[in-house]
Amino acid sequence: MKKDTVSIGNSGEYFVAAELERRGFTAAVPMSNTKDFDILAVNRETFRQVALQVKTNRGKGKHWLLNKKSEELCGENIYYVLISLNELEQPEFYIIESDLIAKSMKKGYQQWIQEEGKADKRHETPMRKFAFDVTGVNNILGLNSQDYKNKWDKLK
Repeated sequence: MKKDTVSIGNSGEYFVAAELERRGFTAAVPMSNTKDFDILAVNRETFRQVALQVKTNRGKGKHWLLNKKSEELCGENIYYVLISLNELEQPEFYIIESDLIAKSMKKGYQQWIQEEGKADKRHETPMRKFAFDVTGVNNILGLNSQDYKNKWDKLK
């Protein structure tokens, strides 16, 4: 049975919201699709507020599809939570600052569009891809996945 992308996305958002609640945050998942965030959360001890953009994959590989707005969506209290559902195993969470995602998206897209031998065949697209390779490294900025896996303390 093939899962549709809306169900996968919704699953990721609710997994993240549950994990936030478990870790001392009050999490709000808006009822409708909002422009810049999927979850708003408030730390119940410090009252620090964070806005989260959640991107979910089914767990096959370590890459997530984003869009052009990810190049500009950044701020002190904005984070991305990249989640791999991993079928029936425990999901994996990667908590990354929005400025790092923005830098990776800008640089990666420019490399993709200008790739030698393919630049004349590529057309503008709103789609972007964030990825860790098989060694767990993001080749654009050199980010190591282990530095972001389950790093919920970044939000405190």
